[in-house]
Amino acid sequence: MINTLAIANYRSLLNLVIPLGSLNVVTGANASGKSNLYRSLRLLAETAQGGVINALAKEGGLESTFWAGPENISRRMKQGSVPVQGGPKQARTRLRLGFCTDEFGYSISLGLPTPSASAFALDPEVKRECIWAGNAYRPASQLVDRTGGVIKIREERQWEVISQHASSFDSLFGQIADPVRTPEVVTLRDNIRGWRFYDHFRTDGDAPARQPQLGTRTPVLHHDGRDLAAALQTIREIGDAQALDEAIGDAFPGSELAINIREDGRFFVALSQYGLLRPLSGFELSDGTLRYLLWVAALLTPRPPPLMVLNEPETSLHPDLLPALARLIIKASQQTQVWVVSHATRLIAALEKADSCHSLGLDKELGQTIVRDQGLLDEPSWHWPDLKK
Repeated sequence: MINTLAIANYRSLLNLVIPLGSLNVVTGANASGKSNLYRSLRLLAETAQGGVINALAKEGGLESTFWAGPENISRRMKQGSVPVQGGPKQARTRLRLGFCTDEFGYSISLGLPTPSASAFALDPEVKRECIWAGNAYRPASQLVDRTGGVIKIREERQWEVISQHASSFDSLFGQIADPVRTPEVVTLRDNIRGWRFYDHFRTDGDAPARQPQLGTRTPVLHHDGRDLAAALQTIREIGDAQALDEAIGDAFPGSELAINIREDGRFFVALSQYGLLRPLSGFELSDGTLRYLLWVAALLTPRPPPLMVLNEPETSLHPDLLPALARLIIKASQQTQVWVVSHATRLIAALEKADSCHSLGLDKELGQTIVRDQGLLDEPSWHWPDLKK
């Protein structure tokens, strides 16, 4: 489980360090920084997938993601006694992302390349990467240290260089992965690759979830929900079938869910509701009903991930369904770390009743995202590795 998440110099996140629990609810007004926090977590996930550079390119390039305000915000600026203004930069401009678990910590620093004749001269470069033991960075706890193209690993009390020409456009996760010599790299890489993000379930008339689909065992629902029927049947056969039936009954009293299979092997959803003479197919379900079934399939997965991120799960749901969704999320958080970004006060209130809920309210102060009511003593201990390049 991630205990601490740290982001620096990414859009409105000038220097954000937040504690995390098993169930995390991120709230705040529009433009408070919720989306930036969510996207920074997606960027962290891309480090283990080899796509962090492409992800930054889709955001308009690295330079457009940098914090746009002054390098330092003084107390007098906050008080309004002096205008908000910048000065000569004292440090190199870097986008920095990092997190800690009980076992390992990881950080990556990205910057613009030195001028060259390459056609890819605007591609960001990985300037520094570190992996360390424990939940707080110290030079003595480093296990893997990458500066530019040089990657070193610690062998007992000595450092050994294992690469002098690492690709500047790829994280170390894609370049060293020896389970014997660098087990911490493999462990972190596999953990990050297991993170799941759900933020865009299609429920329009042509949505794949509405249509019969060829079914195979599906312990993990696709991020767009295309394999809904197969995922629900997998839960019934190798997952928690009782929890599945309870989730349906909780949201739609008197209803029963069935997965029917056509002769050609295609699976489709059939929902029987009290008072109707025949079950409704996926084509007939309302957007809200279909979306709730998608959340059931995602949250009751028989293969829980290390981290599951839900972005505005209340979309298209009737307010009366939100308490049932909250109970599903709370149940899922008993097996996996869950992160929920939401505007729905009813959903937030239901989630905050859980003892395990860790609520993070975001505000803006002079364009900078801050955590509401988080003082210096509330902020987790975090130290960035020194910038060497």
